[in-house]
Amino acid sequence: MGKHVVAALADIPPGSRKLVHVNGRAIAVFNVNGEFFGISNTCPHQGGSLVTGATVGLTTSDEPGKFCHSRPGEFVRCPWHSWEFDLRSGQSRCDPRRFRTKAYDLTVETGETLVAGPYVIETFGISVEDQYVVVEL
Repeated sequence: MGKHVVAALADIPPGSRKLVHVNGRAIAVFNVNGEFFGISNTCPHQGGSLVTGATVGLTTSDEPGKFCHSRPGEFVRCPWHSWEFDLRSGQSRCDPRRFRTKAYDLTVETGETLVAGPYVIETFGISVEDQYVVVEL
């Protein structure tokens, strides 16, 4: 386990995504209106690359002809067979009892926070102004 810097915040603007690799794991990182989600890039159905899938919202209905649209952009649709996964939990919308993809905790931390760390070394005064997306395994 541990924290791994995977991208500068500016590299993943709202509405975009980025494929990163951490310790041999392919992780799809999504920025949905400034909120970051990370899931395994591999669809558990037949292995499609989720980072290339369309992001969609949730559509529900309590009765015929009436629909409720919510959570825009918080689901990814596998490009191979259109299975959908919740970016928050990794849960499958197609077969929620049997399938899910691994969801990862992401944080945004300042460069100063990352540089501070628990290290004991000779240091020099510096300033790190950017922000970075960090995945925790």
